[in-house]
Amino acid sequence: MNEQKILANRIIYYCKLRRMSYYALSYRSTVPLNTLMHILHCSTKNPGVFTIAKICNGLDITISELFDSEEFANMEFEIE
Repeated sequence: MNEQKILANRIIYYCKLRRMSYYALSYRSTVPLNTLMHILHCSTKNPGVFTIAKICNGLDITISELFDSEEFANMEFEIE
């Protein structure tokens, strides 16, 4: 599974956990809905750290919580 899909799945997981729509997350995080949807559909290759931080803020979680998963822990990074 690629990095974009893992990130999208984590955001989707927290939205479901909080029963929050993507529209509500967009509003709470101040990340435009279009940007959020590009991240969730994996069409954004590398979302910026500030965008991720805003999304975490909207979900009321820390960046550490977002990345604290087995999928991220087992991910191997390739240097291009």
